[in-house]
Amino acid sequence: MVKITIDYAGELRCNATHGPSGQSLSTDAPLDNKGKGETFSPTDLVATALGNCMATIMGIVAQRKQLDLTGLHLTVEKIMSEDMPRRIAKLPIIIEVPIAEDSKYKDLMINAALSCPVHQSLNPTIEIPITWVWNG
Repeated sequence: MVKITIDYAGELRCNATHGPSGQSLSTDAPLDNKGKGETFSPTDLVATALGNCMATIMGIVAQRKQLDLTGLHLTVEKIMSEDMPRRIAKLPIIIEVPIAEDSKYKDLMINAALSCPVHQSLNPTIEIPITWVWNG
């Protein structure tokens, strides 16, 4: 279990602290939702969590296979719904993998990314189109 504490700082900003490490981060409401947009919004963190989780699980699998994934690069775009309730509608992802498309590890990397806990936890109504770029 990991405990995260969150304190509302006013002006639509929050400060979160990761219990085990003591590391902290701040959020701000986005410009299009009455905030200043000066740092990650809570929904930005969802998009960030998805990309980081995919990369981490790919990295774990790559370590097991002694495969170097240095240069792995993910870009996640967050698209909010235009109707109410306000929600994440789409998270298009580009995953640039530093291995050849014909690598025996290609399917393993795809399965690793798709099995990440964040991907498995998101509402299935969120579209998550993935573009794979093989740079080996």
